Amino acid sequence: MAAVLGVLIIIAFFVVIGLGTSVRVLREYERGVIFRLGRLIAQKGPGLILLIPLIDRMVKVDLRTVTLNIPPQEVITRDNVPAGVNAVAYFRVIDSRKAIVEVENFLLATSQIAQTALRSVLGKAEFDQLLSERERLNEELQKIIDESTEPWGVKVTAVEIKDVEIPEQMQRAIARQAEAERERRAKIINSEGEYQAAQKLTDAADIISTNPASLQLRYLQTLLEIGSNQNTTVVFPLPMDVLEPFIGSVKPKDERPKPPPPAAPEAPAAPDPDLPPSRSQG
Repeated sequence: MAAVLGVLIIIAFFVVIGLGTSVRVLREYERGVIFRLGRLIAQKGPGLILLIPLIDRMVKVDLRTVTLNIPPQEVITRDNVPAGVNAVAYFRVIDSRKAIVEVENFLLATSQIAQTALRSVLGKAEFDQLLSERERLNEELQKIIDESTEPWGVKVTAVEIKDVEIPEQMQRAIARQAEAERERRAKIINSEGEYQAAQKLTDAADIISTNPASLQLRYLQTLLEIGSNQNTTVVFPLPMDVLEPFIGSVKPKDERPKPPPPAAPEAPAAPDPDLPPSRSQG
């Protein structure tokens, strides 16, 4: 009786082990690729999966989007600027059977393809494009990597360049270039402002020249603006053209002609040396 009980216990133990290996539960984002005696038979999940012990083998595949950090790559751009660039790629498995059967390790393979594409694409671009045209480069990288991983059942949804590192000497050169560019823009804006101001002053002068009284009103307005400040001394240049109408209207009260100055006496004529000297009579 004891021997039979021992045998039953052993059988129950193996049954429990068999049930444990044959019953699997997959989550909503998981799929199971079933191999029976080494042959692919089906893709199952999610939910409860029953397997034949010692005959079936299941490989789980995660269908969620994977964030792949691409290690920094040493890149030399088309204009011979060395840079270290790292990026991030987002992809997910859309065909579990291909992801298991067509490639040994789709995560490692996708990472290697991303690194190779990153060096290839950025090596064809200039450094200024690497800084200013990241969106276009991201789209090109995403297209190249997605075309390479499509036979593996992997869909690359996005690739983003995260950081660009350049040598310190190149950073100083770029800083000098940016400073020179800003100075050029400042000079252009300043000259345009002076040109517009001169043009407006010319238009104002043309308008004021049609009516001289407007110029006097402008001077009076300027005096009013200066007087609003609490100044003790005001030096204000006043052109004579403004005072000319007032000076012309004022006449002197006494306009008697002044007597001419007296005439100077005539000097005696000099004696002729050819004539004999005259004698005085006694």
